[in-house]
Formats: sequence, structure tokens, C-alpha cells
Amino acid sequence: MSETQIWHNPRCSKSRQTLALLKAAGIDPKIILYKDVAPSADEIREVLAELGKAPRELIRQKDAAFKALDLADDASDEVLLAAMATHPEIIERPVVRYNGKAALGRPPESVLNLFK
Repeated sequence: MSETQIWHNPRCSKSRQTLALLKAAGIDPKIILYKDVAPSADEIREVLAELGKAPRELIRQKDAAFKALDLADDASDEVLLAAMATHPEIIERPVVRYNGKAALGRPPESVLNLFK
């Protein structure tokens, strides 16, 4: 993927800051409102590979929605992927993708490493 994408939540301050930072750097990403159109388990798996992370590392574990799912600490990766695909609000944000790589915008400046 040579197009820049951001999995964006406009209500999240880090997501807004990351988007503003990209635009200030002259990068106009395709905005994916992932909470409105949830990524599939395969898309999440692809992003995890680009990030070099395990499913649990992309989940907002302190989020009330995640706690309400009551997933066991030893839930399999497949169970976690299915939960993220069904409940995209538990996915950590923002995720920026570019050229086969991805970065989590925490802190927002970390996504700029994708373009070096």
C-alpha cells in the first residue's frame, strides 16, 4: 500500500493530533473511520503484522467496552481478532499505514518515522 491511511476516531485527541501532524507535514491520508466501518479480522491481522504486534497489544484494555466483553486473560489471538472486528471501539488508535508499514500514533510524532 503506497497510499497513506489513518484509522481515525474524530473524538480521540491523539487521533486528531496525529491527523493534524500528518497534514502539517504535507501528507493527506485516506481517513478510515474504523468505528463506522469496522475492519475485518483479516485487515486487523494485516495491520498487526505491519505493526509487529500481537492482537492484545492493539486493544484498549482499560476501555469499558473491552471490560464489558469479559475476555479471559488467556483468550486466543483469534478470539481477540474477532472481538476487535465486531467491536472496533476497542482498537487502539490512531493507526497510520504507509508502504507496507504501520505505526500507532501514541505519541502522534511516532507516525512520522513511516515516511523516513
